[in-house]
Amino acid sequence: MVRSSVVVALLTGLVVSLDAQLTSRDWWEKAGFYQIYPRSFMDSDGDGVGDLNGITSKLPYLKEIGVRGFWMSPINKSPMVDFGYDISDYRDIHEQFGTMTDFENLVKEAKRLGLKVIMDFVPNHTSNKHQWFIDSEAKVAGYEDYYVWDDGLPNPNGGRNLPPTNWIQAFRGSAWEWSNLRGQYYLHQFTVEQPDLNYRNSKVVQEMKDVITFWLDKGVDGFRIDAVPFLFEVEKNSEGRYLDELPSGTTDDQEDFDYLSHIYTQNLPETVDMVYQWRELVDAYQKTHGGETRVLMTEGYAPLEVLHEYYVSSTSGRLGSHMPFNFGLITDITKASKAQDFVTSIQSWMAIIPEGHAANWVMGNHDRPRVGTRFGKNRIDMMNMIIHSLPGATVTYQGEEIGMTDVFISWSDTVDPAACNAGEALYAEKSRDPVRTPFQWDDSAFAGFTTGTGTWLPVATDYQSVNVKVEEGLERSHLKVYKAMMRLRESKTFQHGSMKARVVNDNVLAIVRELDGYNTYITLANLGSSNQVIDGIGLASRLPSKLRFEVMGTDSHHVKGGAVATNDIFLLPNEAFVLVARIAPVERVHESICESWLE
Repeated sequence: MVRSSVVVALLTGLVVSLDAQLTSRDWWEKAGFYQIYPRSFMDSDGDGVGDLNGITSKLPYLKEIGVRGFWMSPINKSPMVDFGYDISDYRDIHEQFGTMTDFENLVKEAKRLGLKVIMDFVPNHTSNKHQWFIDSEAKVAGYEDYYVWDDGLPNPNGGRNLPPTNWIQAFRGSAWEWSNLRGQYYLHQFTVEQPDLNYRNSKVVQEMKDVITFWLDKGVDGFRIDAVPFLFEVEKNSEGRYLDELPSGTTDDQEDFDYLSHIYTQNLPETVDMVYQWRELVDAYQKTHGGETRVLMTEGYAPLEVLHEYYVSSTSGRLGSHMPFNFGLITDITKASKAQDFVTSIQSWMAIIPEGHAANWVMGNHDRPRVGTRFGKNRIDMMNMIIHSLPGATVTYQGEEIGMTDVFISWSDTVDPAACNAGEALYAEKSRDPVRTPFQWDDSAFAGFTTGTGTWLPVATDYQSVNVKVEEGLERSHLKVYKAMMRLRESKTFQHGSMKARVVNDNVLAIVRELDGYNTYITLANLGSSNQVIDGIGLASRLPSKLRFEVMGTDSHHVKGGAVATNDIFLLPNEAFVLVARIAPVERVHESICESWLE
């Protein structure tokens, strides 16, 4: 007879071994991240604009809802033409947000709570008020080529030269602006106040690496890198000219950014190489300074094969971004999408992820309409369930967890440069203001965002019913669904299990998470406008005859723990829920084996 102590020791070793395998993922690979738009998160001083101390005061909220880290849109010193994306000093804090001491206190409090701080790094361009540009425009020695300058083309009608190319900036119109002081054009792929840096100048490359190191020394845990595809432009040809880009065929509006195919100004090989250099910098910093991984998140709307290269070079194996943002659920999915569209988007992304790297899923951000506006208020819970049922990291834009929707902003209240440049007739189509309105904390004046007498953008009219305080007090709410999903993501199955995205029928999507020895979870979403009854027997292996409800949307008639026959699952229109097939814990399985051995 085998002695029980020996068997227990053997099995204990087996459990430890299995747990070691399951905990091998890095912290960021399974994390929920939260995007903060600082101007609109929390105002601590009553001026109607959010600030760093406001963020610090709400860090316990982020901890409580289950996110692991947060990234902040730019807080650097700026003239605020593009609300912080026009930086005049990379090493200082904009006075409206606070001081460097305020930032240091924020980092200290975040670390105390176990939250990671991600900075927004804006490397493609600076403000035209940055000292570098002032010196470059004046041709101060050493700064002449910090930006992209060009004489332009001869004007057949005489007078000032014409712009060098037909390139169009993101906010409409020519990407070239004439400088009377210098007598040349400079490139700006965003507003005229945001001149593009010249990354073919090694001094600029080193300047930006030094900026990264500066903030790493301040204790940040990584960077979300803005507008990465724009870093490099094609070099001039043998005649000393840049090449024109060809029409895309998607619009006839010759002032619109989408009028051209940006083959000479986006995602050049040199751009991807620059990301590899930044990765080498943060990895080297980690080796020198210790601590957990510092992560790079890159913003780039690009073809999947290009995004694969941002992860890792397919030829050299050089590492790039930890998280090249996956915008598939923004760009590929609409309110009219069917189950197959979701599956295609999910599987297409999973297919390009290099071995040993993690997926990520982004549902919204400060540039795109909110989830409830894009998909409908009755699908807010559904979309949060879907994104948080997928493997890897997730990114939540502030307010999506409580179901905030876009706010109507009149032309007179419009401040977004993308909208202002479009003019009154087109502003609503281009404006990002509706998604940037103040966060809704409670049902007091101005949604508890400020104690002042006004806000920089109007507060939503529904703030008295859609806010944190009200939703915390309800039996069911968007916030409670979100928190339930975040807790579920802490399970072994969600962090380490397999994932299958399956089409049940045209309208019903299933996401199945399985891990041997642990609970199986099935997320079901009815995308249609009619009732659906499905047979779930074949969705996963070894399913029992009954499943239990684990997470339900606010409008669901089910209760947590309630049973449903696996072969007869009923879904209302636009209903979503997570079902669980409960499996005995691994330790119980081992005890059963132990008992059989002892017999």
